[in-house]
Amino acid sequence: MTGTTPAAPPAPSPAIAVDAMGGDHAPEEIVKGAVRAVREHGVRLVLVGRLPELASLLSKEGARGEIPVVHAEDALAMHEGALASWRRPRSSVAVACRLIRRGDASALVSAGSTGGVVATSTVRLRPQPSVLRPALAVALPTRPVPTVLLDAGANADAKPEMLVQFAHLGAAYAHTAHGVAEPRVAMLTIGSEPGKGNKLARKTAELLSATSAGPTGQSWLDFRGNIEGHDLLSGEVDVVVTDGFTGNVALKSVEGAVRFAFDTVREALGSTAVSRAGTLLQRKSLRGLRDRFDSETYGGAVLLGLNGTAVIAHGDSRAQGIERACLLAHELAAGRIVDQVRRRIGPSARSAGRLHRKAGNEGQGSG
Repeated sequence: MTGTTPAAPPAPSPAIAVDAMGGDHAPEEIVKGAVRAVREHGVRLVLVGRLPELASLLSKEGARGEIPVVHAEDALAMHEGALASWRRPRSSVAVACRLIRRGDASALVSAGSTGGVVATSTVRLRPQPSVLRPALAVALPTRPVPTVLLDAGANADAKPEMLVQFAHLGAAYAHTAHGVAEPRVAMLTIGSEPGKGNKLARKTAELLSATSAGPTGQSWLDFRGNIEGHDLLSGEVDVVVTDGFTGNVALKSVEGAVRFAFDTVREALGSTAVSRAGTLLQRKSLRGLRDRFDSETYGGAVLLGLNGTAVIAHGDSRAQGIERACLLAHELAAGRIVDQVRRRIGPSARSAGRLHRKAGNEGQGSG
């Protein structure tokens, strides 16, 4: 009787590279969050940063042998912006990107300077073929699933063709992270009616409408038209597209409004003995509402369109925020978000090229 050789178990996916030196509370809170992600969710991680500090912190957590450490002698300061990618080639973010390029890591998590992380990731990982610019995507706390807003600050100046690609990046993210089969896409502008907005908005809407049907007639993008700022949290669409300047202003406005509302409610709930008693009875519901609107719940922004995935947590993230960012990076890597983007951007780029050639020919014919 001839025995059969058992099939080899599948190779584990590459670990998530965590920038342990980035953030207002690094490296202590970063290490704590990483340990929680490993122990509670089984996420494979590698910490990148100064080895002596990280080894000591891991020992305090009783996790010295649980998470490997890759030494990086330098770190991005929180005030550093785009030039940091050239000034600090040995930073923990740069070393983490090197691990991704070598195939030793599948994604990056950092709570460092957004400008520095975006610039370093873009230089080290490089945009995917046909991607004009990477974009920052953030999850807004809508129901039943979060709404993806992009670009949230990576590109202050954008062209219509870039925003069309942002729509496809956002659709890939909504599908991979939130399980939306056919993401509904809208563009953020000053009016919901067709033709509203500046030249960038009008041209983008025109291109999105023209490229919403794929070359085989199948729907590549479910474009629903324009959306206004007061509908960002309505949940009417799954992806909202805009340029980085507008998106960042909109995001900070929403965050500020939510913070103001919660501070006002907290003040009102503690103003009288009766209201304080009522608060005690509603603790569970209030805690759930707070968690829903807490930015740390969603793990941070995701830089899409690179040959690798970068999750940028809030700079003031504590252990919970880092834990969620690690989990988000793991889910995106497991869902092969880079491949999802590649499949969407390729056809959309070819479709955009045909539209531009057609427009050029029509312009020559009318001359």
